Amino acid sequence: MNTSREPLLSLREATVSFQGFIAVDHLDLDVGKGELRCLIGPNGAGKTTTLDLICGKSRITSGEISFKGVPIHALKEFQIARAGIGRKFQVPSVFRQLTVRENLSIGQSRATGVLHNLLKFGSNDDRSRLEEIAVLVGLRDEMETLAAHLSHGQTQWLEIALILAQDPALILMDEPTAGMTAHETAKTATLFNRLRGKHTLIVVEHDMGFVRDIAETISVMHQGRLLAQGTTDEVANDPRVREAYLGSGGIGHA
Repeated sequence: MNTSREPLLSLREATVSFQGFIAVDHLDLDVGKGELRCLIGPNGAGKTTTLDLICGKSRITSGEISFKGVPIHALKEFQIARAGIGRKFQVPSVFRQLTVRENLSIGQSRATGVLHNLLKFGSNDDRSRLEEIAVLVGLRDEMETLAAHLSHGQTQWLEIALILAQDPALILMDEPTAGMTAHETAKTATLFNRLRGKHTLIVVEHDMGFVRDIAETISVMHQGRLLAQGTTDEVANDPRVREAYLGSGGIGHA
């Protein structure tokens, strides 16, 4: 396991409870700059809630979350996004009645001023950047296609492209391969491996084949806590992890 990277994100004693139910329980987690971290665990382990806490969708009850050395847990969701954290949810959210190109153009514009966007729209630099992103996610030939006409996998890639258009330092991915075919899942693994280094990624995923293809370090959550952490083989052979997955088909069906 690589522990030499400077932490980009740190959670310290992060805890959240909903009406007495503790969903995340004193979680300590460090993710290094440029790392691709996979977060796994049985259903109800607190994985998605952890992503919610990082991006500000939910608030911690106690503890601290720092990004680039600065506490962010008191910031609003849009402020955390502007600080450089992007989030892809389980269900894709794209503009279905717009083309891929139009979706990317909207995703690229981070300024809120209408006049600024009108003046900036369509510059050569913008078009070049959009083309690069489209090539990266495998949608170069679909630029003029309506998002409503894309396959499920292509729609997932478009949402990833929308996040990349904002160039965040940290990208949170919640089950990015859900509903994908085996071929689409393999292409997504290739994409994620290309993104590592330039971006830092935290990926919540149940498909252990996909996890094996992309993970540098795996963090295993159970009952809101960090249960184990290490390489794929280290985690798969950890007796605590095996016990946690009993009744759910084993870690191979994470």
